[in-house]
Formats: sequence, C-alpha cells, structure tokens
Amino acid sequence: MGEDGTVPDEWAVRTTVALDGDGSDIARARHLAVGFLTRVQGEYGLPVSARALDLTQLVVSELVTNARKYAPGPVLLDLRVVGDLIEVAVWDSDPVLPVARAADAGRVGQHGLEIVMAVSQGFEARREPVGKRITARLALLDDPGGTAAGRRRPR
Repeated sequence: MGEDGTVPDEWAVRTTVALDGDGSDIARARHLAVGFLTRVQGEYGLPVSARALDLTQLVVSELVTNARKYAPGPVLLDLRVVGDLIEVAVWDSDPVLPVARAADAGRVGQHGLEIVMAVSQGFEARREPVGKRITARLALLDDPGGTAAGRRRPR
C-alpha cells in the first residue's frame, strides 16, 4: 500500500465494457457495476458498503445516461477499485466537456452532473484524443476517512 493509502496500480481491480447504444445500456451498466463490486467483495475480500453500492449504481446511471444523450456511437464504462475507492469512468465520442449548471430549484431535470459531483470524493472531466472521459471516485466505505479493516490484497 502506498503512503497515500492507495493500492499501487498493479493491484487495481478493474473491468471495462463497451456499451453499443441500444435501449438497455443504462440498466446493463448498473447491473455490471453491481456484479463488479460483488466480485470485488467475494474474490478479493474488499469491503463495500451498501451505500457505496447504491451510489455507484447512481453514478454509473447518470454518466451513461449523459453519454447516451449527448454523444453518438459507443460508450466505454470502466470500473476500477484502487485502495478504498471505486473509480467510475465513462468515455464517449463527444469532445465537449460537461459543465455543472448553477443551482435552480425550478429547473426540471438536468441535475445529473451536480448529483455525481455531490456524492463523489473526486471528479474529473478531460478530453481524450477522441472524445472525452468523465471519472468519478467514490468511497467503498461509509466513512471515507475510515480504514478498511480486513482488506486482503488480490493474488
């Protein structure tokens, strides 16, 4: 484990999937996120709180929904556990970076990015050689500053 409390990259547990743009992408992405975190718990002994499972599904849903809505073509969903965080990254073909809108209680919809930023420990939007990648980092534990007792390193 590094001095900053994260597991070195070679210990990262990750999965990446291409979503092809049919109507089931959002539900499929949520299902994949649940399966991934369940596997992380079972195979690697990493603790994942029920809250982290719910928030990961929410973030996956919001990011994939935005990618489907604003970018033509495929979407890549990358889930990676590093230390006590899960990184949810979504790549799409549109190079325009999202911008959080000013708070407006009267606005209906278009709150997804604000929600993602509010529940995340870290958020990054960056252009790629083609398109963009949006990454949100979420704590696996209910207490983001707490320790992950019983953690085993993957073999």
